Amino acid sequence: MVSSPANGGLRTTELIAAISLATDLATGQPMEHALQTCRLATAVAADLGLDPATASDVHYVALLRFLGCTADAAATARLAGGDDLRFVAEVAPAYMGSPGEVLRTVVRETGRGAALPRRARLVGEVLRSARSEVSHCEVGARLAARLGLAPGVVDALAHAYERWDGHGLPDGLAGEAVPVAVRVVVVARDAVLWRRRAGPDAAVDVLRRRRGRAYDPAVVDAVRRVGVPDPGGEPWEDVLAAEPGPVHRLGPEALDGALAAVGDFADMRSPWRRGRSARLAGAARAAGRACGLPGAELAVLHRAALVADLGTVGVPAGVWQQPGPLGVEATERVRLHPYLSERVLGRCRGLRPVAALAGAHHERLDGSGYHRGSRGAQLPRGARLLAAADVWTALLEDRPHRPAHDRARARDLLRAEVTGGRLDGSAADAVLAGADDRHRSPRPTRRPAGLSDREVEVLRLVARGLSNREVAGRLWISAKTVGHHVEHIYRKAGVTTRPAAALFAVEHGLLGE
Repeated sequence: MVSSPANGGLRTTELIAAISLATDLATGQPMEHALQTCRLATAVAADLGLDPATASDVHYVALLRFLGCTADAAATARLAGGDDLRFVAEVAPAYMGSPGEVLRTVVRETGRGAALPRRARLVGEVLRSARSEVSHCEVGARLAARLGLAPGVVDALAHAYERWDGHGLPDGLAGEAVPVAVRVVVVARDAVLWRRRAGPDAAVDVLRRRRGRAYDPAVVDAVRRVGVPDPGGEPWEDVLAAEPGPVHRLGPEALDGALAAVGDFADMRSPWRRGRSARLAGAARAAGRACGLPGAELAVLHRAALVADLGTVGVPAGVWQQPGPLGVEATERVRLHPYLSERVLGRCRGLRPVAALAGAHHERLDGSGYHRGSRGAQLPRGARLLAAADVWTALLEDRPHRPAHDRARARDLLRAEVTGGRLDGSAADAVLAGADDRHRSPRPTRRPAGLSDREVEVLRLVARGLSNREVAGRLWISAKTVGHHVEHIYRKAGVTTRPAAALFAVEHGLLGE
């Protein structure tokens, strides 16, 4: 662990457990699914007599196996008819099954609502999309490293979809070559999933049929000895109690870094959102400084901005990609995301002030905001600053339904929100003052990993979801030349997929204002 075992600060496991709730939302599973998986996996690790370091890896991998699941959510939503959450949830029971099981599920769930010829094309795309799981592994491993997790955890997440029989991804590892933590967690997760969906007898039958194929026989036998627990009880408290020693805590700097990674996890769901949490946090912190916010309040404001949009992972990615007005159902789902942010983060006792502020970032002075519809005196200064910073950040972003506004137009629109009684005037003034200070400050030229100017241009467009052909059209070069640039970017950045390259761009500040 990079974090310190000192007395102060948030417990690392508490934050990781909260992130696991977000991965449940992002995979269409009920909250606490990963906690229940961790509870079973921990018991299996003990039954197998794993050494403390490996048992620790099992604990964290069980919580975060799907940390990379947001990597290609927008692409999955396109294949699934808009609702990637439903698609992923329905595919999950079959994923480690036979090719026939997978094919039947993919055919049933792909392109819902589309005409038959289009559905057939989409099914073909899904069956050819092995890079999807590879991108999950690359993104999950990068985020885990930023969370300060041990090398064994990072390596296991880089191989999260391997199988005992060698037919998994990303590297087709087999048998003992598959990390132990992956072997344990794959079985524990499916056992919990099948027990919830079809009962204990069905779960045992799945374990029996997949034993020696997708699943390590020794792990299957251990699960059957331990037994799959009822989904009740207090999995949150059980997981915290089972935290591998020594207890690690996150100091202020490590916590800021971890929350930045959490924000990037959420932002990966939509190409236009990538880097948004960092942009919002920069705007909010600059506004707080401009109005003289005390240090402790400024830290809470900055952290709340980093994770304010965590709840967006619980909204289908297709909703965020709609180019036109949202319908009633989609609007109501969007309005839930601050609630989900607050709900997930609020499970951490040490983050409750951050959670409360994050949950208020769409509130308005006149009560027209969400999720509570708070108004006026109910909104503290931090909430008013965060709301104004969020509007300012949104105005400067390209969205599926409109291009970004220039700064002058964005300033006018922000002022209109004040005039309309929705935003606080002093908060808007602070946001604009902070934005002006940042705009005047010289910005260093960023060329990470030895990227050339042209490669940075290409990377920025790739990170926004453009195809090679679309990048070529923007830059007036051939698609073949773009392909060569992408290969060079991959090599220099140490990645092999477009989502991992996009995350690299975000991490190095290449998608700023």
